[in-house]
Amino acid sequence: MRLIRGLHHLEPLRDGCALTIGNFDGLHLGHRRVIETLAEHGRRLHLPTVAMVFEPQPLEYFLGDHAPSRLTRLREKAIQFAKLPIDELLVLPFNRTLADCDAEQFIRDILVERLRVTHLVVGDDFHFGKARRGNFAMLQHFGEQYGFAVEDSHSFEVDSLRVSSTLIRDALSEGQLALARTMLGRDFSVCGRVAHGDKRGRELGFPTANVRMFRKNTPIVGVYAVTMSGLDGNEYPGVANVGTRPTVDGGAKVVLETHLFDFNQDIYGHYVEVHFKRKLRNETRFASLAALKAQIELDVVDARRFFAEEEAR
Repeated sequence: MRLIRGLHHLEPLRDGCALTIGNFDGLHLGHRRVIETLAEHGRRLHLPTVAMVFEPQPLEYFLGDHAPSRLTRLREKAIQFAKLPIDELLVLPFNRTLADCDAEQFIRDILVERLRVTHLVVGDDFHFGKARRGNFAMLQHFGEQYGFAVEDSHSFEVDSLRVSSTLIRDALSEGQLALARTMLGRDFSVCGRVAHGDKRGRELGFPTANVRMFRKNTPIVGVYAVTMSGLDGNEYPGVANVGTRPTVDGGAKVVLETHLFDFNQDIYGHYVEVHFKRKLRNETRFASLAALKAQIELDVVDARRFFAEEEAR
């Protein structure tokens, strides 16, 4: 898969493409069904498959800090896309120019002239263009005019639930990791590079690998049983805190701190993935560092018990 940032980096698609458009936040099972459907058309038509996403996501552009929390940052999204039968991930910068682009202009200039779309797969509730005037019916109309087919991606259900990024976000915020896992088709995870912190965890007897979240909002806050991958092909169990560390500094910056069990390696600079297995408790402000240390000891016991139970199953 090729990651293409902006139309100016897009090589001419002389024979056209099979295209889908969306946020694809989380790349859940419903999204994966869309990509699989797109890949089938690509193979049938002998065309490359292209997924178009926007960065930032449109609601982030319009709502700023009040936008819904993201399940996946762009790099995390690209990592998941690379596991799917997609040829090109096209990232368009969502800025004032794109926000003011009329729906008809978006179809003519981008879909037809630049991408030469042959087959388009989108949801029937898809809206685009200035004031969200563009919709599925408009795409069908222009498709007849310019010669491209438009297909509804259809809803995807698991256990009678319509899978959506919103529902996954709600499940995570409520600590229902198993439900989120069912809709994602994998554990919810966060990727990032291990950076130096203030070494406070080491002082408490629980050294941590610190990863900046780089999110305006986060769908998860609290203490979790986790595993970490990205080091040497193995997954290492541990316990992680996601939040603003109210006992230590209580700043606005959200940090992911992971203590790995029986682990003593220098992993600064490694790009890792932390997989969230079970929520243990909410983030809490303690009266003293001694009280915080006592609670961390209990968290470690709880997390070890969880992994022992999982291994015994």
